[in-house]
Amino acid sequence: MGNTSSRVTAQDKAILDLKIQRDKLHQYQRRITVLTDRETEVARQEMAQMAAAAQRTGGDKDKDAHRRRALLALRRKKYQEQLLAKTDAQLAQLEQLTRSVEFAAIQKDVVFGLRQGTRVLQEIHAEMGGLEHVEKLMGDTAEAIAYQQEVSDMLGGRITNQDEDEVEDELAALEAEINGPTTLPAAPVSALPEIETQKEEERAPARERQAERRAMLAS
Repeated sequence: MGNTSSRVTAQDKAILDLKIQRDKLHQYQRRITVLTDRETEVARQEMAQMAAAAQRTGGDKDKDAHRRRALLALRRKKYQEQLLAKTDAQLAQLEQLTRSVEFAAIQKDVVFGLRQGTRVLQEIHAEMGGLEHVEKLMGDTAEAIAYQQEVSDMLGGRITNQDEDEVEDELAALEAEINGPTTLPAAPVSALPEIETQKEEERAPARERQAERRAMLAS
């Protein structure tokens, strides 16, 4: 009975620790929604400024800088969203395992998972910062540029090629939203027969004159 009581106590404690971690994670999710919304707005503002720079003579350098900062804001948002989703799924799986009757067999895995969850939450907290960090993504001061490079280097090995493609797609969608449709309307097909008819009418007198000259020569 004593061993059973000890095992149940450890199991209950693990479940409680997991619930506490999930509660903390959900708090981060609520906070990150504010940040990711702002990061999307930062990207939109940078794309609007890029469009304005494209209209100026010699604005190519500014255009490239605005696009780079917009892309960085969206990459940062993508990384944060996926990190939180991955951690949430991991904690949910651990909580399910912890409730199983085989808890003694997987106890070490649960403890390891808890440590990993704590590490990820600390990582999120350290890297996410607050809104002031988001605002630095728009700056062009030496401090802001250094921060942007730091974030870019950090993200370099942490998001996949598929993530990068999705970020590029989101950036293209923002650009289309700002610039509006760029495709030209299709040329009306119905006008072509009218043009051909007009050309045929213009050629008819010439053929008649040629026929008259041939008749005169023949006579």
